[in-house]
Amino acid sequence: MLTLGNLLILMLLAAAAAWLWHGHGIRERALTRVKQHCSKLDIELLDGNVAFQRFAVVRDARGNRRFARIYGFEFTVTGDQRHGGRIVMFGANLGGIELDPYPFREPPAAVASPPAPAPAPAPRQSGQVIELQQWRRDHPSTRD
Repeated sequence: MLTLGNLLILMLLAAAAAWLWHGHGIRERALTRVKQHCSKLDIELLDGNVAFQRFAVVRDARGNRRFARIYGFEFTVTGDQRHGGRIVMFGANLGGIELDPYPFREPPAAVASPPAPAPAPAPRQSGQVIELQQWRRDHPSTRD
């Protein structure tokens, strides 16, 4: 027979399972955002995952304090060093991505013709104050 106490325990277990399931969905969204960010910066996400680090109360872009999940991940630029990063998620919304300092990769040297010389700058006029009445006399209007 189902008592009120058993029903309460069953509801608490169901709520905990739903909360964990929802958290897994947030982790998947965080992973997608980190993959996009790493591909945009041309760095490689290591291990292909993000790991939950902690819950925290963090300020959002408007300065309001919000409950957030913080996930950690590792990335590499050169392939031999691991660097850390963090992503902050406000529910299913991105709060921000932070990367530890890392070395930048030199862009490949282009095999092209030497750069064209820069055009000569236009001569600058001295800083004269021109009165509006004088300018109007020198530049008659084409309006009727």
